[in-house]
Amino acid sequence: MTIAATRTHVALPARTLLVCGAVSGPLYFLTTLTQAAVRDGFDLTKHPASMLSNGDAGWIQVTNFLLTGVLMIAGAIGLSRTLEPGIGSTWGPRLLGVFGASLLFAAVFKADPGNGFPAGSGPGTISTAGVLHMAAGSVGFLSLIVATFVLASRFSREGRRGWAVYSRATGIAFFASFAGISSGNANAVVMLAFWATVMLAWGWVTAVVVHTARSAR
Repeated sequence: MTIAATRTHVALPARTLLVCGAVSGPLYFLTTLTQAAVRDGFDLTKHPASMLSNGDAGWIQVTNFLLTGVLMIAGAIGLSRTLEPGIGSTWGPRLLGVFGASLLFAAVFKADPGNGFPAGSGPGTISTAGVLHMAAGSVGFLSLIVATFVLASRFSREGRRGWAVYSRATGIAFFASFAGISSGNANAVVMLAFWATVMLAWGWVTAVVVHTARSAR
């Protein structure tokens, strides 16, 4: 086998892994927003996506967490194989891998029901599973936020100022909304801002993965 053939053999799986990472965000939000629109009692101004894991149809969101978590981890592995050595080439993919792993934990340890969802539920109670779910989410979100700044440093060093600004702006916006929802004062504005910045952050992941895949051609 020639050296060229060997390189092709190595590159193709990496691109496949990157594709997995690229589709994780769109799949997550397509599934989540569809459920949010049709499930009785769910309100974007009151409930985070994690609460969709409860009720008779909760298995859909649990499966969503599992699939997107695996896809995100695959994408992180693809990045680690594709990025040239340098700033962010190690910790960028690792942090995104931690984010993917947090989704798997979110599937295993479900968020507690409450605040009217599932329909008919009363005030929220705190269970061990619920605490573990929140811990996994916190670790995952913070890892994603740090990843935006780690890769922003890489983009800056490479002279890609637009990507650096995009990455830092995403990290700052997501951190601000995460701090807001973690403060315990999650009113409608804070909750909608959190939904919007989660979409922004995952969109950033998709953009970075796609950009990396194209650059590797």
